Amino acid sequence: MNATEQEEREYLEKMKEQLTLAVRRVDDAVRQFSDELRQKKQYIHEHQSGMDDADMVAAGQSINRMAFTGEGAVARKRKLLKLSQSPYFGRIDFAVQGKPAAPVYIGVHSFFDERRRQNLIYDWRAPISSLFYDYELGEASYPTPSGTIPGRIELKRQYRIRDGRLEFMLDSEVNIQDDVLQQELARSSDDKLKNIVATIQRDQNAVIRNEEATVMVIQGVAGSGKTSIALHRIAFLLYRYRETIAAKDILIISPNKVFADYISNVLPELGEEHIPELGMEELATDLLENRYSFQTFFEQVSMLLERPDPAFIERIRFKSSFEFLSQLNQYLIHIENNYFNVTELRVGQTIIPQAFIQQKFKAYHRVPMLKRFALVAEDVRAYLRDATRRKLTGQEKARIGEAVPRMFRLHNVLDLYRDFYRWMGKPELLKLDHRLHLEYADVFALIYLRLRLEGITAYDQVKHLLVDEMQDYTPVQYAVLSRLFSCRKTILGDVSQTVNPYSASSAETIERVFPQADVVKLYRSYRSTIEITAFAQRITPNPHILPLERHGQEPVLVPCHSQEEEQETIKQLISAFQSSGNHSLGIICKTLRQASQAYQALQAPGVHLLTEESTTFKEGVIITSAHLAKGLEFDEVIVPFASARHYKTEVDRSMLYVACTRAMHQLTLTYSGTITAFLSA
Repeated sequence: MNATEQEEREYLEKMKEQLTLAVRRVDDAVRQFSDELRQKKQYIHEHQSGMDDADMVAAGQSINRMAFTGEGAVARKRKLLKLSQSPYFGRIDFAVQGKPAAPVYIGVHSFFDERRRQNLIYDWRAPISSLFYDYELGEASYPTPSGTIPGRIELKRQYRIRDGRLEFMLDSEVNIQDDVLQQELARSSDDKLKNIVATIQRDQNAVIRNEEATVMVIQGVAGSGKTSIALHRIAFLLYRYRETIAAKDILIISPNKVFADYISNVLPELGEEHIPELGMEELATDLLENRYSFQTFFEQVSMLLERPDPAFIERIRFKSSFEFLSQLNQYLIHIENNYFNVTELRVGQTIIPQAFIQQKFKAYHRVPMLKRFALVAEDVRAYLRDATRRKLTGQEKARIGEAVPRMFRLHNVLDLYRDFYRWMGKPELLKLDHRLHLEYADVFALIYLRLRLEGITAYDQVKHLLVDEMQDYTPVQYAVLSRLFSCRKTILGDVSQTVNPYSASSAETIERVFPQADVVKLYRSYRSTIEITAFAQRITPNPHILPLERHGQEPVLVPCHSQEEEQETIKQLISAFQSSGNHSLGIICKTLRQASQAYQALQAPGVHLLTEESTTFKEGVIITSAHLAKGLEFDEVIVPFASARHYKTEVDRSMLYVACTRAMHQLTLTYSGTITAFLSA
């Protein structure tokens, strides 16, 4: 061991001692709080009769204050314990003009030594920490609220510390992050998404720390770390604006519950508590107030995979287009101008002129249409009061309240939605049965009409919206999100990984909905080996993808003579995996029905079936569909039944691409009969 490493090990021990002392101080403080709290409660209990209201209020406030301080101390202790395991991962020695270089240690949290009044560890999100991500040795600068601080980086070092032990350290003459990145990626995938603070690259850092963008669109290829980057961006914003925004003010729109669980540990790892999440369907149920039942996105895709009907595809394709949204907007103008058939209104001897009612309706053009009638009725009542110079009777008020809305042709959002298709001359594009069960493609169109006609203000408290899998949402869905959430947004996804090509949105489509968006494109893929990436390119070519130089086995195609032989092959692959030292194996089928059948047939110990009902992501062997595997990654992937019979349509091609790009180190496809044409080239 050289002298430098010896020094670093000694410094680490010192730092751990400091952290242990800090934990002890927090424990003492908590003990003191709970003693004081107990005494206070005891005092109130004994002197209750002699205390007036003001005394009781004051006592209650002081109890709340103590409890709050105690909670803060517990949260601080949690951070200190995490730091004790791995205090820091980076160090830079930064010299500001005229002063000797001082070491800056960087970790997932900051650690301020109260005794010496100095920062011993800086939070990775602090302004000075950006030096570590943005520069090599030499001239460098970082922004602060009071201006830019220039200087020189004289040393840059990276560590891996686990369970309080220094596993390795590297000095940076070149960009060392790639070495560390190589080591991180070559390790097997554990059960959840990783936090990437130690290995954030310069371009990723710029995305994470962007404070200007009101809407940020991240288009990233498979394995580019876009979800990690988005979550780190949220953690950065929570740190940067901690006075005004808390975890509860953020909302993540996530594709399914499993995905929500899969990303759940990243933010607590970074020191942020749980963030509220909603699926698009939950949002829809909420906005339609449970009035209608509807097909889910998952069911829509399952229908496209199992029995693709041309009329069904045509309905989806049309309702996912920009033309559809602009037709809806034109229809809204049309009904505003033509559906309010105003007549003069006679109440007793008084006539309220047609022009007065029409003018009042127009004056409320900023109010949702179906909400205007009550306001117009109020104006008519005022007119009548002025004309008759007396108070109105209950009967007169009621008559006006009923007469005004009756002048509008339709009163119910669903009737107007039906009418929209008649107005377009395409009534066949709406399929509604007697139970009013909506197709998924109609759900957000109906919500959009409802927003425009009735107005909804349910989500004013959200201060930042994160939308993942952006390619799966249509212009009308974005129009709803845009009206519902006026806050800043981070929207991310990959146009190549769509599960329904008939309703996919590109980054350009999303830019049309949010013209003010900053669009960032991430082409470097960190997940798969070069061999796996090249193989996936044969299914859906993406000329922009830049795989990281990491080699592994070529993907294997295993032909089988029968389905029984194929099942036997999969069993052998599972047992090979179980003795391989890898952590995760995904068996990714085209449909959930295939996955369920495979699961029944295999019945192997330690194999879990992941369905749209699942809420947790388990380690080991998982069988699921490509749709549900999206966003997840595995050390090894098996794609069974890759035959021409199973993979033939455009939706099938999308599923195959998603399935193959989940693999980090090893990919095997099995098939009986002829191989799919997507791979025969």
